[in-house]
Amino acid sequence: MVRRVAVIGAGSGGLVSIKCCLDEGLKPVCFESSDDIGGLWKFKEDPEPEHSSIYRSLVSNTSKEMMCFSDFPMPADYPNYLHNSQLLQYYRLYARHFDLLKYIQFQTTVSSVRQTPDFSHSGQWEVVTENSDGQEERHVFDGVLVCSGHYTHPVTPMDAFKGADTFQGECYHSWKYKDPDQFRGKRVVVVGMGNSGCDIAVDISRAAEKTFLSTIKGGWVLGRMSDNGLPLDMMMINRWGVLMQRLLPKVLLNWVTERRINNKYDHRLYSLQPKHRFFERRPIINDDLPGRILYGALSMKPNMCEFRGSSVVFEDQSVEENIDAVVFCTGYSATFSFLPPSLVTGRHGEIRLYKHIFPPSLERPTLALLGLIQTSGPIMPCMELQARWATRAIAGLSRLPPEKKMNEVIDAEMQIYMRSYPKHASVQVQYIPYLDDLAQEVGAKPKLLSLLFRDPSLFLKVLLGPCTPYQYRLCGPGQWNRAHKAICTQWERVAQPMSTRPVPKLNPSPMPWWLPLSGGLTVVLVVLAFRIKLPGLLDNLSEAIGGLGGLFDDIWKDGTATLV
Repeated sequence: MVRRVAVIGAGSGGLVSIKCCLDEGLKPVCFESSDDIGGLWKFKEDPEPEHSSIYRSLVSNTSKEMMCFSDFPMPADYPNYLHNSQLLQYYRLYARHFDLLKYIQFQTTVSSVRQTPDFSHSGQWEVVTENSDGQEERHVFDGVLVCSGHYTHPVTPMDAFKGADTFQGECYHSWKYKDPDQFRGKRVVVVGMGNSGCDIAVDISRAAEKTFLSTIKGGWVLGRMSDNGLPLDMMMINRWGVLMQRLLPKVLLNWVTERRINNKYDHRLYSLQPKHRFFERRPIINDDLPGRILYGALSMKPNMCEFRGSSVVFEDQSVEENIDAVVFCTGYSATFSFLPPSLVTGRHGEIRLYKHIFPPSLERPTLALLGLIQTSGPIMPCMELQARWATRAIAGLSRLPPEKKMNEVIDAEMQIYMRSYPKHASVQVQYIPYLDDLAQEVGAKPKLLSLLFRDPSLFLKVLLGPCTPYQYRLCGPGQWNRAHKAICTQWERVAQPMSTRPVPKLNPSPMPWWLPLSGGLTVVLVVLAFRIKLPGLLDNLSEAIGGLGGLFDDIWKDGTATLV
């Protein structure tokens, strides 16, 4: 008998879960509370309660080759970083290609998920849903995949600020933010320096009279563009880099990386300098923040601590007056009210998850939560591998360790991140090691040693090149026969959207004949001077150089010079 699986949510995680169910011979039924697919990436003018919400200008922080589904590359003509509307279009192409829409029940909300009385034997779940007409229906499923995301319940810490009730301006969470038009000509404080906080502060600064970005710790800021104009994540996220991070001292890695970043714009000078070293926390991805600071449209401020009427007081006791609005970019709480309360066992009210997927307390691994992670890389490939493993577990093709062992693993992983992320240690993962860990469970981890002898060229691309999702379709269950080609052509798809006109090929300028000759002559003169000990010659050279230095000083200071 075919096992039925409930998929909750039709965003990126829900869509890939439906496909993974089909790949493993399961029968998915997806419940989506809205009227469309896309989840977080579906822009709406008016945010709906308990639904995710994005702003109009949102562009992905990860490039198309790094964030696509592993067996469905994005169209070659797509830009490398996608506006939210283009990413939604990609989801539509994916759903159409694999014929996924027929498995989705739109405008259907899941109100309850509970174990059946014989759960210890059957592993089944009773799922209660409600449609747009208010009609309630009960279902029994062999497995449940929760893909509803964790950006639906905003956290606005107004109680943490003294005098909040005296503030006369507007105050709200970034969940409600859509565009900067309403802030035109106003003075605005944005609280929180995550990716969204920086995006929104930059966006508002283009319309506001003045924008202030308040941060507790600061942050390392990187643009989406790396050397030679290539996507940052494709240059930084690779297996060779992971190996170097394991072999080289962290002190050295931090020093080299921070020095290189500060060569572009000094974080201390721009008041961005964080309290942590580069590899201790995720960097912030923003192309325009330093520029807005340079233009004077945006100013960095320390942690906001108090309201005084229309003024705002910061931790360093500086005061900004006549503030019209405060936008809180202070995150979300991961709330799943439809799940059994017994699953909430974490110290901060979170659900403890083995490998960030499975609640260890369940006797049967037939419930999985996808996407509850934070990492320095794209989330979509992580969710896809989570879904591949979870569906194999529900199908009985993969077994989990005993509960005690799973809890030990959870505790050990949390301890690693407790120092850098004391409140969010439970959701932190290292990108490539986490993907490899999941792929090992699925049986799809790239076999580097085998590739070295079988296909050295592909081996080098996998080891030294960007860790694109296609690597996890080279072998094992779900192997895709076009994965090899996708890896070999990934840079072509990077180049295509930018190759929009014929570019003349410039021949390098020939080196003047006298340049190497004069260089060689100088070396000979220096050697002779030291060997023959001609102090007079050296003195004359020194005086000549000194005279030239004085001449250049005069030109620099006065713009003119007189030769005597």
